[in-house]
Amino acid sequence: MADFAQTLMTALAIGSLYALIALGYTMVYGILKFINFAHSDIVVLGAWVSYTLANKILPMLGLNPHNPETPPPLWVGALILLSAMVACGLLGFVIERLAYKPLRRAPRLNVLITAIGVSLLLQNVGQLNYVFGASPQKMPALLPNIDLLRISLPSGDGYRDVVIGLVDVMIFATSAVLMLVLEYLVFRTKLGTAMRAVSFSTDNASLMGIPVDRVVSFTFVLGSSLAAAAGFLYVMKYPGLNQPAHSIWVLLGLKAFVAAVIGGIGNVRGAVLGGFVIAFVEQFGAFYISSNYRDVYVFALLIIILLVRPTGLLGSPVREKV
Repeated sequence: MADFAQTLMTALAIGSLYALIALGYTMVYGILKFINFAHSDIVVLGAWVSYTLANKILPMLGLNPHNPETPPPLWVGALILLSAMVACGLLGFVIERLAYKPLRRAPRLNVLITAIGVSLLLQNVGQLNYVFGASPQKMPALLPNIDLLRISLPSGDGYRDVVIGLVDVMIFATSAVLMLVLEYLVFRTKLGTAMRAVSFSTDNASLMGIPVDRVVSFTFVLGSSLAAAAGFLYVMKYPGLNQPAHSIWVLLGLKAFVAAVIGGIGNVRGAVLGGFVIAFVEQFGAFYISSNYRDVYVFALLIIILLVRPTGLLGSPVREKV
C-alpha cells in the first residue's frame, strides 16, 4: 500500500506535466491539422528562461540562488512562472507569424518540414554561449523542499512513510488551475467558440466574420504559455537543467505527443487524460516491472491504442462526404 501510494503521487505530478505539454500539441492540431514539432523546444526555453530570471531576481532580493536552505517567498516563483509564460507566448506568436502563417495554404509536408526546421533552429540557438550555453546548470530552489504530509502505511516489510512533498503538490495544483482556466476559455467564452469554429472549418469561420489569423495566433500563444509553465514546473521537480538540445528534452516532447495521440489528437480533454494515462503506465510499470523499460511501456501503449482505437480514447472519427 505504501509503495502504491508513493508511486501514485509521483504519477500525478508527472502526468500534470505531460498534460500541459500535450495541450499545446492538440490545440494546434485541432485548428491547423498539423503537428508543431517545435512545441517541445518551447518547453525547454520555458525552463531556461525560468533559470535565467531566477539567477537575476534572487540576487536582487539578497538571496543566494545556489543555497537551497534560503528559498525566496512564493510570489517570486509565481512572478518567474508568469514571466516565462509571457516570454514563450510572445515567441510562439513570432514563430506562427514568420514560419507557419505563410504556409497556411501549402501542402502538409511543407509545414511539417518547417516545424522540424524551427525545432532545430531553437535547439541550436539555445546552445549559443550568449543565449543559454551548452553546459548543464542547476535550477535555483524557488520552493522549500519540505514535506507537507507523512502517512505511515503498510509495506512488504512492515510500515513505511508515504511522503507528500510541497513541490509535487504545487506542480499538480498549478497544472490543475491552468487546465481549468483553459477548459473555461475553450468551452465557456466567445474566443473559445471562435477557436472551435476555426477548428471545424477555417473558410466557413472566415465567412462568419471570425478573424481566423488572430484566433490561430492566439492558439499558438496559449499553447506556448502552457509549455513554458510545464518547463518551469519540470525544473522545480528535476533541478538538473540539461543543455537545450539534450535528448531528455526530445523524449519529454515525444511522450507528451504520445499523450495527445492516446487521448485523441485535437481533443483538449483527451490530451489531459492521455497525459495522466501514460504517466500512470510509465511510473507503475517502472516500479512493479522494471525501471529499465519505462519508455517502452509508453510507446507500447501507443501501439496498442492505435491498433484498438486509432482515434484515441476520447477522439472521434472524421467522416468526409465524397
